[in-house]
Amino acid sequence: MTQTFDADFLVRWLAAVAEAVDREADRLTELDSAIGDADHGANLRRGFAAVTETLAKDPPTTPGAVLTAAGRQLISTVGGASGPLYGTLLRRTGKTLGDDERVTREQLAEALGSGVAAVSQLGGAQVGDKTMLDALTPAVEGLLESFGAGRAAAEEGALATVPLRARKGRASYLGERSVGHQDPGATSSALLFAALDETARTEAPSTEEAS
Repeated sequence: MTQTFDADFLVRWLAAVAEAVDREADRLTELDSAIGDADHGANLRRGFAAVTETLAKDPPTTPGAVLTAAGRQLISTVGGASGPLYGTLLRRTGKTLGDDERVTREQLAEALGSGVAAVSQLGGAQVGDKTMLDALTPAVEGLLESFGAGRAAAEEGALATVPLRARKGRASYLGERSVGHQDPGATSSALLFAALDETARTEAPSTEEAS
């Protein structure tokens, strides 16, 4: 028997992300003030609040549709780089999930992997460039094992950006001065997977026969 997750689970996950971003917005902005535009927290707070509002007004009926709608909302709401990047992540993930009414954790992980690949293509970044990919890439690999492993990998990936020199984004303009600072995008990416783990912990068991 394989546990599966419906559209409501994805809606609750994104609501948990919005709460986490709201709670950590000042910290994200503080990190961004050292190596970026000092607007990462405010931008994401506005974007995920808009996502929550949109999904509450007209809840999509499939997991894929939830993430596609969320991604579209982020792209239209959030300025700077974070809107297009997070919007692309969620929208590509949603499109990869397709029209299935329920998905497994493994299916979600694989779809998120396609979203991460789209983010890499859009930003031209790879793991080690001190970007959100340093948290997203290991998180997706961990998620194939468990929600908790995905969360732990994302948090470890974010911490691992501290000694790196930025090679992409605004932080790259600082050269060696970017070393010693935790990347704000990787930090906010870790919040996504922490919220996913927490949402999964509160999910009532729901199983279907594995195909």
